[in-house]
Amino acid sequence: MPDRFSEDLLLANQTGKRLYREYAERLPIIDFHCHLLPREIRENRVFADLGEMWLGRDHYKWRVMRAFGIDEKYITGAADYREKFLAFAKILPELIGNPLYVWCALELKRYFGIDEPLAAGNAEDVYWHTREMIARENITPRRCMEKSGVEIVCTTDDPADSLEHHIALGNGESGGPRVLPAFRPDKSLYCEKPHFPAYVAELGKASGIPIRDFVDLVAALEKRLIFFKSFGTTVSDAGIEDFDWHAATAEESGAIFKKALAGQPLDPTEIATYRSAFMAEMGGLYFRHGFVMQLHVGTYQDANRRGVREVGAACGFDCTDDSTTVRSIGGLLNRLNDAGTLPKTLLYPLDPCRLETFAILAGGFCGGGRRGLVQLGAPWWFNDQPYGILRQFEAAGTLYPAALSVGMITDSRSFLSYPRHELYRRVLCAWLGSLVEKGEYFSGEKALKTIIENMCYNNAKTFFGF
Repeated sequence: MPDRFSEDLLLANQTGKRLYREYAERLPIIDFHCHLLPREIRENRVFADLGEMWLGRDHYKWRVMRAFGIDEKYITGAADYREKFLAFAKILPELIGNPLYVWCALELKRYFGIDEPLAAGNAEDVYWHTREMIARENITPRRCMEKSGVEIVCTTDDPADSLEHHIALGNGESGGPRVLPAFRPDKSLYCEKPHFPAYVAELGKASGIPIRDFVDLVAALEKRLIFFKSFGTTVSDAGIEDFDWHAATAEESGAIFKKALAGQPLDPTEIATYRSAFMAEMGGLYFRHGFVMQLHVGTYQDANRRGVREVGAACGFDCTDDSTTVRSIGGLLNRLNDAGTLPKTLLYPLDPCRLETFAILAGGFCGGGRRGLVQLGAPWWFNDQPYGILRQFEAAGTLYPAALSVGMITDSRSFLSYPRHELYRRVLCAWLGSLVEKGEYFSGEKALKTIIENMCYNNAKTFFGF
């Protein structure tokens, strides 16, 4: 029984091992969706210890620590990061089958050269060893990216952001990866939220366009989109908590916007109508300016309301939802397609039961001579682990060509999370190897090499036009 990290991780067949080592292992990383802070990249933040790097903003770890009954003091509370690290290390051996076990093992091996399993018995030694390495080897954000072979990373940014840190970073001109902004106008989408009127004023100030009506809102967003585009980005994003397609006239969407701007309550039909009109307008802007539209679908935000009140939002209390139907996303795509303004689109269904149906939907909107026009994005959030990745290959891949996939994302707030790309590549090569060894694929080595290089790197670079 092995008691050390194995370089054959997830590579359960000989063909997969060879494919990974010959074609996938050393490819650069394009991480086109994450939640890293541009300021920390610009400042090349110095972290105190592995406790801070692992537990400072990681809701995956927070959730599992709560499941084991660990006091919140050692999760998001007042305990220092050494104490938090020791509390997490104690439960790690019990996370059999959980992606955190493999993620942590990869991060210890790749960044710190540690291949022994972390547990309560060696946690103190590992803590002090990694703390010394962080200081001695300057394990900062840029160092992590360099070590992982990151070529491009796209942060998540609001249209009203100044992008001052991206300006200072200079688009990779001073060395290191290109750090590009991604345009995420969620605060303009959720017109029923209490912050909406104040946010519209902020957006108007950033764009230099006084926003009095829905037409002004769209004009302000387009101006900011053009500003984002000046950095070389083509990436947009939307976090869709709940979406019900309702076709709207300009008069209807305009009237609803004015009610929301005045802080008046909206009924569910008005909210759905506004969101539909907004997403249709944004899709048209993305098409006009050459942006990719990413739709992250199926979140149930703040499910544990007491937890949010006591600890805060985005702290591990969000869940998966099935309220946004395939038909509703189809309504949006159909409106854009009818108008001739359907942009390149990535669909990220959070509900794993919807993978196949969203894959079928994506395939139904391909055409026009554009390769992979609408497709599934990477397995996202609760699905971005070996089982979820393989499930997407095996299930959705039978309904939409897997070879067109633009690859993996970290979707992370941690600079140590790049081994998620490695996991994706290992699962991919093991899957391809199994198909070869079962006789289900026999087009030869050259074709396999092309598929692997495309899915891990080339497709993303081409799809986004980087």
